[in-house]
Amino acid sequence: MSKKKNIENKILDSAYKLFLEKGYRHTTMDEIALDLGMSKKTLYKYYPGKLELLEASFKVLKLKMSSKVEAILENKYISFPLKLKSMLTVVATHLAPINPELFEDLREHAKEVWEEMRLYINESAYLRFYRLIKQGVEQGLVNPKININLVVMLYASAIQSLLDPKFLSQFPETMQKGMKLSPSDIFDQTVSVIYNGILTEEARNEFANA
Repeated sequence: MSKKKNIENKILDSAYKLFLEKGYRHTTMDEIALDLGMSKKTLYKYYPGKLELLEASFKVLKLKMSSKVEAILENKYISFPLKLKSMLTVVATHLAPINPELFEDLREHAKEVWEEMRLYINESAYLRFYRLIKQGVEQGLVNPKININLVVMLYASAIQSLLDPKFLSQFPETMQKGMKLSPSDIFDQTVSVIYNGILTEEARNEFANA
């Protein structure tokens, strides 16, 4: 890895960490430079502004998720329930740290990044989860009466909606208070509800123990 690439990676790691901690709006270039121990002038040599840092950070996130999920999909040596569990773990591990406040920041102050992330969730669900669920149907581990497209749409919309503060704000306050779960718990419980409903009994048992 070149020196320039190594520095770029360190900058993105620092920026992404601060975006997760403070949100996009409340993170400044001064704070990112301070965290890195470099001057703001040097930081600007690599990235012209905070928005470009945000875009690059999320691009790295999407590439990491896609490569890991593809590797799981193409692995011929693990069973379908284990593939399913592994894929969901990868998604949860990478998306759970993104709190609803940061997503709200993206919606309000970085609309292009928000739209790209929303499209990525939907397209990734279709391109990858569709392929996986189809494998399950072919192996007799997913109920063949289940509409695969519906399952994929439910999964993608569940992730997107549950992380979107505007979606949650539509519900009564008592329900909102009852939803005080961490993002990782939201993923875990949503996935369990959806996928335990479509798997055969054999696959459910293996999924639970995977």
